[in-house]
Amino acid sequence: MSTAPKTVQSKDSALSEKGLKAGSVGLIGAVVIGVSCIAPAYTLTAALGPTVSEVGVHLPAIFLVGFIPMLLVALGYRELNNAMPDAGTSFTWATRAFGPWIGWMGGWGLIAATIIVLSNLAAVAVDFFYLMLGQVFSNPSLADLSKILPLNIATTLVFIAVACWISYRGMETTKGVQYVLVAFQLLVLGWFAVSAFSHVANGTAFDATAISPDWFNPFAVDSFTTFTAGVSLSIFIYWGWDVTLTMNEETRNPEKTPGRAATVTVLVIVIIYMTVALATLSFAGVGDTGLGAGNPENQSSIFAVLAGPVMGPFAILMSLAILSSSAASLQSTFVSPARTLLAMGHYRAISPKFGRISPTFKSPSTATIAAAIAAAGFYVITRTVSENALWDTITALGMMICFYYGITALACVWYFRASAFSGVRSFFFKFLAPLLGGVILLVMFVKTAVDSLDPAYGSGSSVGGIGLVFILGMGVILLGVVVMLVMYRVRPEFFKNFSR
Repeated sequence: MSTAPKTVQSKDSALSEKGLKAGSVGLIGAVVIGVSCIAPAYTLTAALGPTVSEVGVHLPAIFLVGFIPMLLVALGYRELNNAMPDAGTSFTWATRAFGPWIGWMGGWGLIAATIIVLSNLAAVAVDFFYLMLGQVFSNPSLADLSKILPLNIATTLVFIAVACWISYRGMETTKGVQYVLVAFQLLVLGWFAVSAFSHVANGTAFDATAISPDWFNPFAVDSFTTFTAGVSLSIFIYWGWDVTLTMNEETRNPEKTPGRAATVTVLVIVIIYMTVALATLSFAGVGDTGLGAGNPENQSSIFAVLAGPVMGPFAILMSLAILSSSAASLQSTFVSPARTLLAMGHYRAISPKFGRISPTFKSPSTATIAAAIAAAGFYVITRTVSENALWDTITALGMMICFYYGITALACVWYFRASAFSGVRSFFFKFLAPLLGGVILLVMFVKTAVDSLDPAYGSGSSVGGIGLVFILGMGVILLGVVVMLVMYRVRPEFFKNFSR
């Protein structure tokens, strides 16, 4: 990596500042943005049903098991950030540990995953926007407007443009928007949980089910295949906490605050998930009929089905919460790809144009706009060609998440190999925790890739007998290899002049 004139205050002198507005985010602000990026209201309504269909009442156990590798990886991220507070995170750290080739692919994995999910978040926000209009005006036909393809695409592009504009204005604007949206969705989720438990206590629940210690036992799950399918889903629901690290050059005390924010974010999210999951199971049970959480007809959006029976006339608040959750996450998710592209441009891994900073807002200018254009283009192409292709690409996200999280966790192990055995703390945080977390996620990457070869995985679509999810997931990763080779030809200095 080339060294810029002004260095970051870190232990790694090869890193340099990029012109972002330092000190604009504190611990609370970073945690709020981290929670926003994970989008608990949106994620839960989409993930609860499918996970229950796989593991039944053992949903809490699976959520806890999925939480473990995320926490282990977060601890490794914290150590890397303490040593190298750099906005490039996975790209920068993997490059410093393993060299430019693996580092470049680590950055690609993060960018590809976030660009894809940006388009998905915008699409979900649009669906719930029209659903909200239908509820407000007591006209269900308004909800069907999202099925009109030209209108759907136009509205989605508007949502992406607005989110891009807020992100372009920097972390101060982002933080202000997120405080409101995150507070609202957490308030509604808490309302839902309390109401559900109240129905259970009053004997008015749909299928009142007593909480049992067995629900928290992962070894009670029927089979390993079912177990891994459930864990794969639960890993996805925790994804997004690493946005707290990509803000490290903009936080107060950049060597400490981002790592602490990542750990706190993961802990806050697991508490939210466990509370809402227990409330849902207690109220609805896991049956496959009626309001049961195991009913296939309820799996696309469990809260859309349960909000009315649980919250009564206030059910519209849940629609608003999911809308605000997806919209908030759409906006905050821009932080990660924009700053990774910024770092890659700054260190000449891609065109230096991506390293430009807005002189007014001190935010990544070209990188933010490029992320928005990529997300919009991806959505328009996949949504126009095939809705199955769009949703199967979202399903393939699990592979990309495990891919770049796993690389980054192992980068921690390798980078600190000389000091990892210098004490008990170093051994656990710099070696054991990231090693276990990284290995678990890379095993999940291989397992998901193998399972997705089956056309039945995802929408059921296939090409030449191979599942579309596998083709899309591996295709995105291989596309990264192709782009990297092109960059090697165009910008060879990053690859040839790199030195640890």
